[in-house]
Amino acid sequence: PEGGSGGGEILVSGTPETVAECEASHTARFLKPML
Repeated sequence: PEGGSGGGEILVSGTPETVAECEASHTARFLKPML
């Protein structure tokens, strides 16, 4: 979820709807309003 030593982990995979529901995902924050 973060860069550098805090990065490199996959938090969620699946449909855009599934990703949007992952609270730990920075991507979800931007994706959710579009769905």
